[in-house]
Amino acid sequence: MDWHRILLLWCGAFGLLALVGYGRSLAGVTRAQRTVRVTGRIERVREPRNGGSERDGIAVVVRFRDPSTGEEFTVTNDGDRGDRITTAWVGREVGIRYPPGRAHAYRFSDDLQDGRRGLGRPTFAVFLVYCGLVALAAIDWGWPWALVASGAPCAVLTAFHLPGERDRGRSRLDVLTAATPVPGRVIAVLRTVTTDEDGDLRTRRAPVVSFTTHEGTAVTAYYPSDLPDTAVSYGQELTVHYSPADPAVFTPDLAAERRSEGKSLGCAVTALVVTAAVAVAGVVLLLVLPA
Repeated sequence: MDWHRILLLWCGAFGLLALVGYGRSLAGVTRAQRTVRVTGRIERVREPRNGGSERDGIAVVVRFRDPSTGEEFTVTNDGDRGDRITTAWVGREVGIRYPPGRAHAYRFSDDLQDGRRGLGRPTFAVFLVYCGLVALAAIDWGWPWALVASGAPCAVLTAFHLPGERDRGRSRLDVLTAATPVPGRVIAVLRTVTTDEDGDLRTRRAPVVSFTTHEGTAVTAYYPSDLPDTAVSYGQELTVHYSPADPAVFTPDLAAERRSEGKSLGCAVTALVVTAAVAVAGVVLLLVLPA
């Protein structure tokens, strides 16, 4: 099997797909660019039923206006309606997207800016081209080049993003620590039962917390997914720290939040060390091994 030719065809095919995708984006004709993106406002929040499923998110009623016709729509997030709403309060703005002229086909979106240029697929095609070039380098010049070509870019990207992630984590903790806490309560524990590869049933739980801010906003939200919730029970009273600017940023456990942030930072540093070590190992092998 001629792997060299196969990899060249691989790079050529995905390179062409990337060029077509970027060209469509420049022309403004991608599906993502044609999608209508509007901001709706929550008018009503329904308290989840204890023991229900977590898949549907928090049930809400949302009103939004179609910018092309000026018509107002009042909708719910029942059924398959895009991203789940995991934090809700009356008056909160939420993202909604739908095809032009088809407001009834709406989907909720956590981030209206995400993917609005339609560059996801062509960028992934570029990544596949890069993988093919790394494999070609390993075949033509020796496998240590694959270590250099894979480790060095990952190390650079990780080092570039690490300071920003660290600052964001510290800023979040500073805001949560400085805010005056409020009492909260676990109003429901949602459960989803799934079957694993061995046929065994597995139950995933998602506590739902309710609290009222000092400004009088009643917030209903899923318990933070990055915090341990095994000891959280239905009806339990909590002390909630939240951001006054955005109540969606909250924690019922500051100590666990700090530990979680430390683990995330540790994982990022470990990734940086490992990828840099891979690149350095490749360079050393190139210098040591005979040409």
